Amino acid sequence: MSGPLSGIKIVDLTTVISGPSATMLLADQGADIIKVESISAPDHARGAGFGSNHFTSVFLNNNRNKKALALDLKDPRGRTALLTVCQDADVVIQNFRPGVVERLGVGEADIREVNSEVIYVSISGFGETGPLAHKPVYDPIIQAVSGLATIQAGSDELRPRLIRTILPDKLTGIVTAQAVTSALFHKLKTGEGQHVRVSMLDAVVNFLWSSDMGSQTFVGQTVSQQRAATFIDLIYETKTTYISVSAMANKQWLALCTAVGHPEWQDDERFKTPALRDQNANERLEMTQAALLSRSAEDWLERLEAAGVPCAPVLTRSQMVDHPQVLANDLLFTSQHPVAGDIRQARPAARFSKTPLETRLPAPKHGEHTREILLAAGMTDDSTLFRHALADTDDCIYCKKKRGTKKKRNAPKKTPNRPHTL
Repeated sequence: MSGPLSGIKIVDLTTVISGPSATMLLADQGADIIKVESISAPDHARGAGFGSNHFTSVFLNNNRNKKALALDLKDPRGRTALLTVCQDADVVIQNFRPGVVERLGVGEADIREVNSEVIYVSISGFGETGPLAHKPVYDPIIQAVSGLATIQAGSDELRPRLIRTILPDKLTGIVTAQAVTSALFHKLKTGEGQHVRVSMLDAVVNFLWSSDMGSQTFVGQTVSQQRAATFIDLIYETKTTYISVSAMANKQWLALCTAVGHPEWQDDERFKTPALRDQNANERLEMTQAALLSRSAEDWLERLEAAGVPCAPVLTRSQMVDHPQVLANDLLFTSQHPVAGDIRQARPAARFSKTPLETRLPAPKHGEHTREILLAAGMTDDSTLFRHALADTDDCIYCKKKRGTKKKRNAPKKTPNRPHTL
């Protein structure tokens, strides 16, 4: 047994980040994930960003512990193969634009015909209805519409800024994974499947509301967003490098004043209470920055830690990898991918005392497990449907028609167990 979700079968029709990150989280926790990709147009993440031997870091870091199945869902035989694989699935998850799965014949109603108790999960950009529902969506678009880009600017009057990581995509993955486990718990109690819908817009707005929408919380009370938020962040320059300092509680603020050599700040009427310190945040943070320029980062960290003020160095990516706390947490691990070579990844964040997690499978090659998955679904080697899905399908009429050629005598043999590209 590996992970608390061991024995759960999930058919994954998602691509890029939001869906694959959700299913990898579930895979890391033990679920059996079948990653379904188009024969002719595999997951876009396979070709996005830095890579080694045709495996990109984006694909590797969102698709471990999965088995890969390549099908042409636009062909009736590919659709039939998928429905066969879904017959005993606990969950089917997709992130096509609204309406696409219905046109392909693999929407909720189609899957439920062969598996009435399935949990069907739909990830979308904006939701299923409304003026933006059918528009293509990428992470920056959601940052723009959700208000996140304006929040990142610090004020409604300043130029909006994007967060330099794809937060909406990854947050949607986490929200989706949590929703799937909740639906699985309901199914365990009642035997009922259901349709779970998650939109990126919904996930981000909900995420922001807990701390960034104070001006919108009290209906009928207008709050100036420029006054309600500072546009100075908590990264400070020192004589040597950058540090972060965050004094939220009264005790921490008083300690900070003393540690930076300005005890008179404790009596400043602008900073007497947390509410006043928020109201006068720009002045407070500018004063703190001016004080911290007088010493090195190492000196300030030692002084502030001794005073009980929360602080930390600002690390680069390469520095973070070797930081003593990261090492103490055993947060990163290395493994050898059969194609990409030695890779470093972050382990799952949650740890389970009774059901420890392990990396069972590397990120798969395109369609790597097609034969294994279809045989497990009850198909036989000599079936037309089975032969159609594999690389050595020279008898496949559909493939000949698409290629416009027949098998040539003395042609080199195709690699077995590898899907063809039409």
